[in-house]
Formats: sequence, structure tokens, C-alpha cells
Amino acid sequence: MIRQADPEVVVIGGGPSGSTAATLVAASGRSVMLFERDHFPRYHVGESLIPETFWVLDRLGILPKLRGGPFIEKHSVQFVSEQGKVSEPFYFADYKAHESSRTWQVTRREFDQLLLDNARSKGVTVEEGVRVLEVLFESERAVGVRVGDSAGGERIVRCQVVVDAAGQSGLIQDRLGLRQWDQQLKKAAIWTYWKGAVRDTGRDAGATLVMQTAGRKGWFWFIPLADDLTSVGVVADSEYLFKNRDSKDPGSIYAEEASRCLGLQPRLVGAERVEPFRIAKEYSYRSRQVAGDGWVLVGDALGFLDPLYSSGILLALKSGGLAADAIVAGLAADDTSAQSLGAWGPAYLAGMDRMRKLVCAFYDGLNFGGIVRRHGDAKALLTDILIGDFFKQDIDVLWPLLHQEPSGDRQEASAGTVSAGNVDRGG
Repeated sequence: MIRQADPEVVVIGGGPSGSTAATLVAASGRSVMLFERDHFPRYHVGESLIPETFWVLDRLGILPKLRGGPFIEKHSVQFVSEQGKVSEPFYFADYKAHESSRTWQVTRREFDQLLLDNARSKGVTVEEGVRVLEVLFESERAVGVRVGDSAGGERIVRCQVVVDAAGQSGLIQDRLGLRQWDQQLKKAAIWTYWKGAVRDTGRDAGATLVMQTAGRKGWFWFIPLADDLTSVGVVADSEYLFKNRDSKDPGSIYAEEASRCLGLQPRLVGAERVEPFRIAKEYSYRSRQVAGDGWVLVGDALGFLDPLYSSGILLALKSGGLAADAIVAGLAADDTSAQSLGAWGPAYLAGMDRMRKLVCAFYDGLNFGGIVRRHGDAKALLTDILIGDFFKQDIDVLWPLLHQEPSGDRQEASAGTVSAGNVDRGG
């Protein structure tokens, strides 16, 4: 039985997936409590949105605030080869003439705060600085949580559904031994932030750049943010990045890799590093289950995919929205079983697999220009994935084309490229 003071749904974590799930469930008229261990605003990496986030952001009702906010507009993504050659931009609007093809580069402090405040405005009871110590089970059903506050107090909160949106420290995934590490994507990252980095101009000013290092040993992301701040990070195999180095200092490793990235070097001339170096290791994984009786996983608590194509926030918003719909339907039918709460899982995971295939193809040497030269229609499908529209089966015609790519095309620069030194490009 649910005591009157207890909510119908408890959400663990106030990031994008948790805020999304909580907001949409509360908007249906259900009672929701969200527990967040930190006090917002707080730092988080992962600043680049992709266009398909539009549809969930629209459901949440926050697009007007994004349009009028401090965030940088993003219209495309570009790839820079190890030789420093810049691909023609993949302009989203050229393949989908809709408002959704404009998106944003966001600072997560402001973006996540916006989502959490929106949850409050829709009726979610939000408690910050509260840590969920344990998810409570009776038999195999989740029935609530045990929470602790900063003063050392503890209490039990019972509910009908627990949403684990606690990020990579997901409670349920670890408790039930559900985490499966991705053995093919054992990557690591080192990143920091710069002031004064050289950006493109016009339509390209907010583009995400993916820049390969010499020998394709790794790649850098380059994400322009507001206030002349740029997020720049390197991703490579974990062993390569941290083993057999003269120095274990992350700044030294970062500098060494930056010296091997011809596309990045001219962009950091005269720039000032304004944040410490941060590290993430071996972060790609997935849960064996999406849901169980009385519980469901969303966002990074369900799985995390390599950041190559900036899919993280989309996966958070998408899973949060799908889980919310399943919870609303399950509560209405008095069915909060694993089957009911996880009915959206197969289609969602199939989409995640499509993105993973393109990630793996990139690490295997995929050259986007070569694919487009040989298969003209492929650019539209590749752009669909870069937009984030990878939850449809139409994309699957791409995979045989990727495997047909000649080895020579995998090594040469993309078609229609320009020198990386020519970074002041109008748009």
C-alpha cells in the first residue's frame, strides 16, 4: 500500500533524463518526487545537442527559453582528417527543412538547471542535496528508496515506480549486476576549456568539429560555447592514452596529443586554458535490462555510448520521455511490471545500436567523403544519424555500404575539403 504522503513515482537524479521523466509523468497528473544529490547549478560535461532533441524539448515546453537563452546555435558538424583537411559541413537543415534542424551548444550548468526548474514548475517535488542510499525491494519488486540528507538523517520513501536516472553511478544497475562494459569501445577522454580559441564564422560559428590525430590514434572534440568558451577534449583507447607515457600528468598527455592534431593546432594559437583538466576512463556500457517490476532505467543509468556524435543528451531525453510514457500508461492500467515499464526498450536499444555501428565504423577507419563519393544518397542517411534520427529502420541500408568502402578511401582526405588553416570561413 502507498501511504498518502508518499509519491506514486520516485526519480533518482536531476540530470536531463531524470528531469525529463519526472516532468512528463507529473504533467499527466501523477505525484512525483525527484532526489538530486548535488545542489544545482553544478558542472557536467557533454555540452553539444543534436537536432533530434527538439521533439522532447518541445514536449517539455522549454524551447522558448532555449531560443532566448545564452546558448550558441549549432547548424552542422564537420570532420577534420589527420592531415588537417576539413570536410564539407553536414548542414542539418539541408536534409530536413524544419526548425528542429537548428540546435544549440549548451553549458550544462545552465541547461540542466533549466530542465530541473521546469520539472518544479510542472509539479515535481524536487529535493536537492539528498542522496538515495538504497533502492528498496520486496521480493523482486522495487517499492521505494532510502534517502539520507546532509545532516545525517535518513527516511524511507515508498512509491509504485522507481526511475533510476542517477547517471553512471546507477544504483539499480550495480545492485543487480546488470552493467555490461563495451569491450570494443574501451575509450578514455581528457578535456578542458579554452578562451579565445579560433572559431569559424557565420553559419559555421557553432559547428561541432571532430578532429583526428596522427595515425588516427584518437580524436579531439571542439565545441564552441557562450562567452568565448570552447570545450576541447581528446578521446582514444584507454591503454594508449594512459600507458607507456613519459608523464602520467593529464595536462602533459593532452598537450602531446594536441601536438599530433593538425586540425586543432591553429585553433588554439593565442588561446588561454581556463579550466582544469578532467578525465573519464572506459565509459561505454549498457544494462542487461531496461526495466524490472516497479523500476526503470533512463539516461546514463541505462547505458552510455562513446561521445563521438554527441548523442548523450539525446539518449537521456529520449529514454526519459519513453520511460515517462510507459509509467503513465502502466499506472493507468495498474500494471507496473517489467514488461509494461520496459515495453519501449527494444526499439530504443535498436536505435542506440545504430549509433554504435557508426561509432565503430569511424574507429575502423571510415572516411565520410569516400562514402559520399561512391554512394551519393548516403550523405542524407549519414546526416540523419548525425541529426539523431537513428530510431528508424531506414538507416539500416547504410551498413553494407560502410563495409564496401575500399581501404584506400579510408585513408585519404574527404572530398571537397579545405585546409585546416583556413578557419575563418564565412557561412
